[in-house]
Amino acid sequence: MKRTENRLVVKVGTSTLTHSSGSLDLRNMERLVRVLADLSGAGWQVILVTSGAIAVGTAHMGLRQRPQELRMKQAAAAVGQCRMMHIYDKLFSEYNRTMAQILLTGEDVQDPARAEHLKGTFSALLELGIIPVVNENDSVSSDEIETGRHKVLGDNDTLSAMVAALCGARLLVLLSDIDGLYSADPRTDSGARLLSRVEALTPEILAMAGGAGTWQGTGGMATKLSAAETATRAGCSMVIANGARPEALYDIVEGKPAGTLFPAL
Repeated sequence: MKRTENRLVVKVGTSTLTHSSGSLDLRNMERLVRVLADLSGAGWQVILVTSGAIAVGTAHMGLRQRPQELRMKQAAAAVGQCRMMHIYDKLFSEYNRTMAQILLTGEDVQDPARAEHLKGTFSALLELGIIPVVNENDSVSSDEIETGRHKVLGDNDTLSAMVAALCGARLLVLLSDIDGLYSADPRTDSGARLLSRVEALTPEILAMAGGAGTWQGTGGMATKLSAAETATRAGCSMVIANGARPEALYDIVEGKPAGTLFPAL
């Protein structure tokens, strides 16, 4: 799809949206929504890809830990998705912005006819100044939450890259619990250095990806590098940045150094 210069996809991870208990971090959500609403007002066509449904549902249902049984995971996703969308809608409304919910499965982007309809939906919403809030439909899609594997989507890093490619976005930003791609795991190696720019996903770069992050999430650096490959091949630049400071999005859209940049090919 032809790239749209003012189209921005922002993916936010579970660890950015929730406390360690799994309950929503309302203060950080409010900061994120305020920045996205402001960028929308400045002329950016903003798409938000959000994680967190299972973690939020788990906490809201009073469960002490993430369910292990598939049907209970999907029940938690249904409860959590409802709660998250209610709060997103409330917050965006406070900044005079309208949001729309889009839930996707792998088939929606894999099937050409469905993908074409999906592109039309995104375009219509964005042309109207509406902010689509996207998540994988975990209540019916089991590829990731049942097996840890996926055919097309399966984690929201991959999902956000697919959405960016589908919509012809200029920029994809992954907000996570880490500042960007490091030369080694900064949690265990004090000598690890942050890479500000990655021109190519060489075997050496791919080897820097560690395992999964916090217990609430499913993705790790490996899924983010896979997302970078998808996005950059589609002509979309990608940045990994720390979601603890959503205000960094202002620097990112202005091309200032922040996190790790993977420039479009």
